[in-house]
Amino acid sequence: MKDDERQPGRPARLSLFRSLWYRSRTEARDDAEAGRAITMPMRIGAPPLQQVLRRLAMGLLVLALTTLIVYADHDGYNDNSDGSVGLLDAAYYATVTLSTTGYGDITPVSDSARLINILVITPLRVIFLIILVGTTLEVLTERTRQQVRVHRWRARTSNHVVVVGYGTKGRHAVETLVGQGIAKDRIVIVDAQRKAALAAGDDGLVSVTGDATRSETLLKAEVQHASRVIVSPQLDETAALVTLTARQMNRRATIVVAAREDENVPLLKQSGADTVITSSSSAGRLLGVSMVSPTVARTLESLMTLGSGLDLIERPVSQAEVGKAPRSCADLVVAVVRGKELLDYTDPRLTRLHLGDRVITVSRAVPTAEQT
Repeated sequence: MKDDERQPGRPARLSLFRSLWYRSRTEARDDAEAGRAITMPMRIGAPPLQQVLRRLAMGLLVLALTTLIVYADHDGYNDNSDGSVGLLDAAYYATVTLSTTGYGDITPVSDSARLINILVITPLRVIFLIILVGTTLEVLTERTRQQVRVHRWRARTSNHVVVVGYGTKGRHAVETLVGQGIAKDRIVIVDAQRKAALAAGDDGLVSVTGDATRSETLLKAEVQHASRVIVSPQLDETAALVTLTARQMNRRATIVVAAREDENVPLLKQSGADTVITSSSSAGRLLGVSMVSPTVARTLESLMTLGSGLDLIERPVSQAEVGKAPRSCADLVVAVVRGKELLDYTDPRLTRLHLGDRVITVSRAVPTAEQT
């Protein structure tokens, strides 16, 4: 399925500008519901004092512009006190006019002055008032801005990663994805708890609040256009329903599921999971290894924790490595993915690396900017 293809029965997305001008009742309802469920990462604005000073500067700029316009046509105005309008009189007139006070002591008398008042001074008065009540307008337009951001995000999102459940497993999965180079704006969190969705938003992730077993919730997360889905809820029964729903909506995505019990693995694979990780048995095996050899357990923990010392990664074979033996690679090659077959380092067929192979290697972790 191509990225720009849409599933049957789904309304076509409108462009951003067209959506601001016209939307059908169905499209408006969909955007409103999505706006309530989708939490976008918070944008950090300027401090309040800077915002006030910026608005003050804009107001003074409008006032100065109005003063210059009036003074440029001062012959068209009449001052009841002395009959002439100087620069100070123009500034006075601009101030009382923009503030809608309008005492009437200085009035436009010529046709050009009155025309300028209609076409220029009046719009400037409106702009001046908008600047003065900018804080109130900002609050009133916050919902509109949120809906615009959600609409734009939904129109651009494809080939992303959907993570169902933002508990301990989900957070560590996201940390690993980000450590492997996947941008945060390509990760979408789905969680039934509003608190978890807000925590994901604080971490810079788009989140959807809702029951992931329902198709409308996964539709808001654009799971039909996702390339990968990670399912990590608290219960295996929930994981099976989420996996089944996600697979029905997206046949091409890779679905990885976390399960608690080994007996539920066949059910999850029948539901459409490509890979099932059993948390309880994995933890039990690690506990057993720790008792026999704590150093082996620490090595395994290092391999599973990205950036902690040793990293277990999968990468394509480089042009310089094609035709060479796996042992000649700079990293330690433990397995090779050739086609759909996984060959470990003891396989006699691994005498040379082929173009298109993918190697699984153990390499030294590269320190990130935060670690340095």
